[in-house]
Amino acid sequence: MNGCKHPISNALTSFNGIHREEPESVSAKTVAKIHHLPSSNWKKRTVEQNSPLDIAIHRSCEFFFREQLPAGYWWAELESNVTITAEYIMLFHFLGMVNKERERKMANYILGKQTNEGYWAIYHGGPGDLSTTVEAYFALKLAGYSADHPAMAKARAFILGNGGIIKCRVFTKIFLALFGEFAWFGVPSMPIELSLVPSWAYFNMYEFSSWSRATIIPLSIVMAERPVRKLPPRARVQELYVRPPRPIDYTFTKEEGILTWKNFFIGVDHLLKIYESSPVRPFMKRALSVAEKWVLDHQEPTGDWGGIQPAMLNSILALHCLGYSNDHPAVVKGLEALANFCIEDENSLVLQSCISPVWDTALALKALIDSGVPNDHPSLVKATQWLLEREVRKTGDWKIKCPDLEPGGWAFEFLNDWYPDVDDSGIVMMAMKDVQIKDSLAKDRAIERGINWCLGMQSKNGGWGAFDKDNTKHILNKIPFADLEALIDPPTADLTGRMLELMGTFGYHKSHPAAVRALDFIRKSQEPVGPWWGRWGVNYIYGTWSVLSGLTAIGEDTSQPYIQKAVNWLMSKQNPDGGWGESCESYNDPSLAGIGVSTPSQTGWALLALMAAGEFKGKAIENGINYLISNQFMIKYHIYRNCFPLMALGKYRSIAEGTN
Repeated sequence: MNGCKHPISNALTSFNGIHREEPESVSAKTVAKIHHLPSSNWKKRTVEQNSPLDIAIHRSCEFFFREQLPAGYWWAELESNVTITAEYIMLFHFLGMVNKERERKMANYILGKQTNEGYWAIYHGGPGDLSTTVEAYFALKLAGYSADHPAMAKARAFILGNGGIIKCRVFTKIFLALFGEFAWFGVPSMPIELSLVPSWAYFNMYEFSSWSRATIIPLSIVMAERPVRKLPPRARVQELYVRPPRPIDYTFTKEEGILTWKNFFIGVDHLLKIYESSPVRPFMKRALSVAEKWVLDHQEPTGDWGGIQPAMLNSILALHCLGYSNDHPAVVKGLEALANFCIEDENSLVLQSCISPVWDTALALKALIDSGVPNDHPSLVKATQWLLEREVRKTGDWKIKCPDLEPGGWAFEFLNDWYPDVDDSGIVMMAMKDVQIKDSLAKDRAIERGINWCLGMQSKNGGWGAFDKDNTKHILNKIPFADLEALIDPPTADLTGRMLELMGTFGYHKSHPAAVRALDFIRKSQEPVGPWWGRWGVNYIYGTWSVLSGLTAIGEDTSQPYIQKAVNWLMSKQNPDGGWGESCESYNDPSLAGIGVSTPSQTGWALLALMAAGEFKGKAIENGINYLISNQFMIKYHIYRNCFPLMALGKYRSIAEGTN
């Protein structure tokens, strides 16, 4: 996929307490579609004009009408890497709840994602990833695959060639430690006593991002207990060590220089390990009780924690370590929630890192509106009513830093009241703004609450993070536990652009204090050559689209040099086939910004960005539109690969006809 809503997805149903609505199974979702017919005026228009552009838009709209579920929402698969499913296998082995048939299907899925070279990657087409390959290998071993199996032999050669288990990331080592395949003292410390640190302290759990907090707190319980479930010899993976590990192998690699934060925290970790080995830990019992209560309090009525696999899986592990039986209601609900994340057929089963019905529905709704579907169309009305019922009306963790802010906004998933986010909230409100429903007053009030909540989440530096305000202690990414450097949720240009677009859409002027601060943040965060980095979609193309859309909506003069620099950068990255593309590798190597095989979604982002900046004529736009039209039937039926091209085509047509 070209976008991800949770940055630790490789480590991502009742609503508002009013009524319960379970997400449909995939098989039911595939069969039970709403077959809305377009309104007569819209149908007549597309049939009469019959241009390639109109035909492409019409067919894409018809696809969305067919895919809408009876309750009114859209929901497409959210693809991740195989660690999510591999850890699911590990969980059942740790709990002693193995279902051989389901395990067989999960193993089939994992094997199906192995490359010809023998490794597994974090993203489609990416390079081999050591930790991902180790987790896949271990899960297959647990599922009964012998080390002599050809697929295992190829994977093992890759693993040993890249340093073996010792070189893996922290989360992989933790899963191995649960089964005695890695030493617990080689895992970076995350002492349970941190749960006692008050929220006003410089370092506390609320300085971590929402996804880190929801994962670390239960994980700290597991790490305090340090459980080990011994494996039979056939399931062990000691063959993945290059040599028998020595004590020095469990130390952390220091940075060059002496006075660096990373080296300082390595020293702190050494002291913490001495403390953790002490038989006297006076605050441990109380800390465990506080963490246990936090985990139980943060479980949603449907069993979810944080709406992401790492939080959910580790919370179940934490409760197990605290003595909760597998038939305890909290554990049962947690396992049911994970099961609702699964996609299963006769031969495979995959666990998604998270699910995205609110996000998918808002994007589909906005794409249909941009394509000219009437605002009173039954499909749009039903989707809007469904979204209104998903409004978050409870206080969440954001209340710690915004004690006077009233609840509002929307989350990503079916239910995630603890963690609504400004990105989903912005798209939802913009998508349903002009849809005509009977109770327009309820919609207006929900939007008012949502805008107020989003504005209240602006950070001091003028930007927005996704789930938290002023979550900016970058120093936390230097602790040994943070080898992915994704422990915080700082403001980013893509989210700030979205908030500017939201403000402009609802009539706010760029002189508004929040807009003034945001514009200053945007200018400061622009890359020297023109684009903006994007955290929540890949990558510079996504960030640049979000920012340019926001700048135009809030009323910025698009002829300004800094905007034209971004436009020129986008123009320079167009591929010869007319499309745009960018690989996830641009996160590791910025020289690859805007470079990659063309994809429909990234082409949609680029075209939307250019049109927002006033570029809707010329060869670049024409070639991009032609790319989308000619590639319409070569795409997977996932939301991103359909909604963003439809948005771009619809926007182009409305501009060309002077209706926008």
